[in-house]
Amino acid sequence: MNGETAWALYETRLRRVSAYIHEHLDEELDMEKLADIACMSSYHWHRIYRAIYGETAAATVKRLRLHRAAGDLSRTDFTVSDIAKRSGYPNLQSFNRIFKSVYGMPPGRYRNEGSHTIFEPNTLGRITVMFDVTLRTIPSLPLIGVAHTGSYMQIGQAFETLFGTLYARGLARHDMRMIGVYLDDPDLVATDKLRSYACVNAGKDIAAEAPLERRTIDGGDYAVLRHKGPYADMYKAYQWLYAEWLPASGRQLRDTVMFEEYLNNPRDVAPTELLTEIYMPLQ
Repeated sequence: MNGETAWALYETRLRRVSAYIHEHLDEELDMEKLADIACMSSYHWHRIYRAIYGETAAATVKRLRLHRAAGDLSRTDFTVSDIAKRSGYPNLQSFNRIFKSVYGMPPGRYRNEGSHTIFEPNTLGRITVMFDVTLRTIPSLPLIGVAHTGSYMQIGQAFETLFGTLYARGLARHDMRMIGVYLDDPDLVATDKLRSYACVNAGKDIAAEAPLERRTIDGGDYAVLRHKGPYADMYKAYQWLYAEWLPASGRQLRDTVMFEEYLNNPRDVAPTELLTEIYMPLQ
């Protein structure tokens, strides 16, 4: 077996394991089970996974569960106990401790005081918080990406497939920009029908064989909002951008997609330190 064939096998196995993790977050995930899915010994599999993704499979599971839990706390009325059980923690105390270690406060306090709460409207129904918004003119941007259908909060699975594929094929570059392209309005389209793409910038020199697809971001004028904090809070920033900034700006929307650029990596920094730029197209 030559090196190219071996990496192709790793790519398929990485995709299979990633899909299993995302589909079974509610369950107690057995690391030996993941090795079986990868059709490799536990000894070797965990080292390959960490070499590709930069974290252990156990760390991936913990991060994804807490990411989903933060979304549940900010967007739903689920009790903290129910969220803890859904996140796979044996008791509320364990969940409180782990959540606080990552998000800087226990889940109950996060629900009431987390960064998403700064967007709550005042008595006049207006959101008074201000964001850093800049106007930029950008050239068209060629991309390659992996399609995702479903909740935008779960696009991380497509990013894992994307980077697993790039690394397995020897195509990854340290200067690649992480970009999420979102095609539908979540207020109008059912969650399970939402379409998006996990992308990186890439020219014609990088082959786009399945599951990779080519896309292009249109050049032109954009309003760019910089958001700092958990991804679970960003829907509030979108609301502010549409409801407060756009009417006051005097600008009009252009009929092309919005996109997000992720300036750091959730594997490397705490959720409170995540930096995202939201691009709104303008005429």
